[in-house]
Formats: sequence, structure tokens, C-alpha cells
Amino acid sequence: MAEHSLMGIKRSNADIAFSEAIRYAANHTCEHCGRQGRTECAHIFGRREKILRWCADNAFSLCHSCHRMFTENPMDFTAWVTGHIGQGMVDILQEKRRGILKDNKATRDDVAKHYREQLRKMAHDDAHKMESWN
Repeated sequence: MAEHSLMGIKRSNADIAFSEAIRYAANHTCEHCGRQGRTECAHIFGRREKILRWCADNAFSLCHSCHRMFTENPMDFTAWVTGHIGQGMVDILQEKRRGILKDNKATRDDVAKHYREQLRKMAHDDAHKMESWN
């Protein structure tokens, strides 16, 4: 498996393609403060929640400052997330995280392929709304 390290966190090709798709879908704009440019993929439920790791509904594009602020202030993040996506979607993610996903090379390859295809579609069609892998 090809992996890249970001501050000691191993990232597979699936993680890289997913992150780029999330940030591209938001036009590389922070969904909290509106800052444009370099953004990061921020998960609502952390990457350890395998079933949600590559779920587009579980991630936002945030600038480094907002990502860090929310990481250091989880109650503020919870309040913002609930206001941003609504309690109904939070409940759906809570339920979905009970599922099981086998994290293996075939799964990661499928995820990477899916999000690379989504990136291609978004790049060629401004109206294309990204579809989540799961």
C-alpha cells in the first residue's frame, strides 16, 4: 500500500483522494470562516471510525486555523457541526458509525478510484455534486 505521512499520520491513496475531493468540492474554501486557499480535510468522527473514514458527509474543508481551533475545542466543533449540517444528519452519522468496514487494500483501492473519479467529474462539470463512497 502506498502511504504518505503527514505529521506522523499514515495516509493511504484513499485518504489522499478523499481529502482532495472534500477540499475541491468546497472550492478550497474553509466552511467555517470562508478563508480561501490552502484547506484541510476535517472529520466529524475521527479517522479511526473506519465506516465513516471516507464518508463525504463526515468531513469538511477547513483552514488550518479553524481545524486546530475545533480540535482544541471539541464542544465548539460539536455545536458548529450541528448548526451546519443539522441534528438529523448528526443522528444519521451516529447510527452509521455502528457499522463495520473491513479496511484492506481492495477497499482502499476502491475508495481512491471512486474519489479520483469524483474529482474528474467535478473538474469537468461545475454542476456535479460529489457522491460519497459510502
